[in-house]
Formats: sequence, C-alpha cells, structure tokens
Amino acid sequence: MILRTARLTLRRATMADLDAVHAMLSHPAAMRYWSTPEHETPEATRIWLASMVEAGAESDDFLIEHQGRVIGKAGAWRLPEVGYLVHPDHWGKGLAVEAMAAAVAHLFAAHDMAELTAEVDPRNAASLRVLAKLGFVETGRAERTMQWRDEWCDSVYLALRRPDRAPDFSKSPVRSL
Repeated sequence: MILRTARLTLRRATMADLDAVHAMLSHPAAMRYWSTPEHETPEATRIWLASMVEAGAESDDFLIEHQGRVIGKAGAWRLPEVGYLVHPDHWGKGLAVEAMAAAVAHLFAAHDMAELTAEVDPRNAASLRVLAKLGFVETGRAERTMQWRDEWCDSVYLALRRPDRAPDFSKSPVRSL
C-alpha cells in the first residue's frame, strides 16, 4: 500500500529504513512530545521499527517520504488512534497536515470506524494546529497521564468523526497504489 500526495509518498516501513528512522527518533526536538524520549541507540530504533514492520491488523501506519527521503511517520499504530512524527528539518512546511490528510482518508476508506482519535500534550501547540486543520475537535483533557523522563505530562483528547458519506477520491490529491 502506497499513498501519494502532491509532495509526499506514504509507504509501509521496512527494516532497510533503520538509519533514516533512527535519525528521526534520536532527535530530541522530534521526540519532545512523543510517548518516549529520543532513542539513544540504533538498537532501540531497530526494536521500534521491527514492531512497526511486524504490526498486525490493529495497525495501519506509514513512513513519510519527501524528495526520496524518509522524514516521518503517519497513521494509526493502534486503531482508531492516529499519530504522526516529522523530523524537525521539515517542520513548518505543511507536510504533517498533507501526510495526515492522506492517512486519514485512507483509514476511513479502509476501516469501518465511527471516528479517529488522537492524544496530544497540551503544550504541543503545533500538533494541535495540525489536527485542527484536519477537523479534529477536542473531546476532553486529563492531568498527569504520562511520565516522560522525570516529568508528568497532561493530555488533550481529540476526535474526528467519519464523514457522513464515503469520501470522493476522484477529487482527492491522494492516490493509493
């Protein structure tokens, strides 16, 4: 399964992606609001990547390629919750919105779900803007939901309801192969 947008290719991960994925997962800024701190070793990334490659039906996740290089990931590690991560060298260019728009369209087309969900640290204003542009709305908040190193973090919960009708892919910039 490959999804293409105007600037991006979203594709399944392989173990050959280890170096590119490690460059992303070892970057402190990229991982600041992720569920774990940055990866200190390629072995930590290898384990993470292997779980993505070997994931079962509850997962529908993609690596994001821009100009032939892996720059992030987007999709659902565990349906119906979506997530994404983009290397900081590519922030501020609309690539996260573009990748997630493709992933969201695919997820609703491929799975019978009433909604997609997301969880974000409320301090991650950029991620909240990405999800708002996609139509996600806040459904709740909770305090001290995750410990990241020595710090307790809060959560904002968001949801995007399935469109009332099936998406019209004839007008979409997203193509699946």
